[in-house]
Amino acid sequence: MTSIGKRRSSTPAIEWPTVFLTLFCYGVWLVAGFLVWPSYPILALAILAFTAALQSSIMHEVLHGHPTRNARINEAFVFLPIGLVWPFRRFKTIHLRHHADERLTDPLDDPESYYKALWHHDDLPPAMKFLLKINNTMVGRFFLGPWLSCIGFFIDDAKQIAAGDKAIRKAWLLHAIGLAVVLPVVQFGFGIPIWLYILVPVWLGQSLISIRTYAEHQWSEHPEGRTVIVERSPLSFLFLNNNLHFVHHKSPTVAWYRLPKLFRDRRDEWLRMNNGYAYPNYFALLKAYAFKAKEPIVHPVLRRAPEPGRAFKPRVRARSLSGLGSAPVPAEPPKE
Repeated sequence: MTSIGKRRSSTPAIEWPTVFLTLFCYGVWLVAGFLVWPSYPILALAILAFTAALQSSIMHEVLHGHPTRNARINEAFVFLPIGLVWPFRRFKTIHLRHHADERLTDPLDDPESYYKALWHHDDLPPAMKFLLKINNTMVGRFFLGPWLSCIGFFIDDAKQIAAGDKAIRKAWLLHAIGLAVVLPVVQFGFGIPIWLYILVPVWLGQSLISIRTYAEHQWSEHPEGRTVIVERSPLSFLFLNNNLHFVHHKSPTVAWYRLPKLFRDRRDEWLRMNNGYAYPNYFALLKAYAFKAKEPIVHPVLRRAPEPGRAFKPRVRARSLSGLGSAPVPAEPPKE
């Protein structure tokens, strides 16, 4: 039996902490909309942003095979897209491909890379190059990142659906069914205009997640040095402990509530394994990179342009969840 198989056999059939967390997330969303919004609208919008971000983290947990051993049941836990943006099956397909650690950060193979190949970057208009430069600062990623991600991702998926991709079309149809429930609840149940819901809870929720994703990966000659560990943060709960991102990548089937102990028990070993790519907290990242790019836009290894006069067919592929990459996505998500 493989190590993953052993871990699977030792996990409970139902992981109740994740079940209760999901119920808590949707419950808080309903309370904020129905009870808090009428009297305290600003507070309600802040709480709704928190739930949108938390549901995004729960989606990540679900696509890794939690809280049950049945993929369809797991998908039902996040079927209502209160964050509006990402169809679950698209998120799952892209993110599971991202977990090929030997290809992390490669914009041609890692669908969550924020780097670009030189030839791709050189083809961009000056305005987009400027936006990408801002997006590589932590403050820029917080405010600008969600818009770049969404617009690029939506355009590319629309092109693939028009080209006849049935799996992507099905993912969006399922997402539309969920939206057909969520949007009327927001507009007519809560009484919150859809435009306001998008501009505050949805945007802010995605921005909160961008704090986690900003420095999750960097280029390193050694794959182990490409994934960060942020040791402590009051946002750990919101991120479901994915601030310990290297631990998650090495143990992707371990539930979120087990990650802290797994890290504490082997702290020095984890930090040695990832070549010390670690920060004590997100404030340290903000202090260093609030208005300064942590990484270059062009991938350090993919700086060579195609040689003139030679046959060259670049690996132009589907846009990623970051909205910035050019990595492919398989038609169907891998089975759990």
